Amino acid sequence: MKICITSDGDNLEANVDQRFGRCAYFILYDYDTDTFEAIPNTNASGTGGVGIQNATMMVEKGVEVVITGNLGPNASRVLQQAGIKTVTGVSGKVKNAVENFKKGLL
Repeated sequence: MKICITSDGDNLEANVDQRFGRCAYFILYDYDTDTFEAIPNTNASGTGGVGIQNATMMVEKGVEVVITGNLGPNASRVLQQAGIKTVTGVSGKVKNAVENFKKGLL
């Protein structure tokens, strides 16, 4: 299972970014192999529609769950239509979000 966590840095020690559309990085964590990949959010400086663009990218990357602080309605709709689960209101370290997800707390 592949999980996306919005992040303000490129590692598990970074904080969960509160913004999906304009986060600094996406941490793609592979639940099965316990590995991750940090992807810079190249859409963050766009003028509009960045949430939809990022949601589409998550679909293309095969993400099954998105963990973030806030998620706009347009991005939420794209993710929902693709069957991707979303968890909002998350803060703190990315590694803690991953651990809490593993424990079923999110």
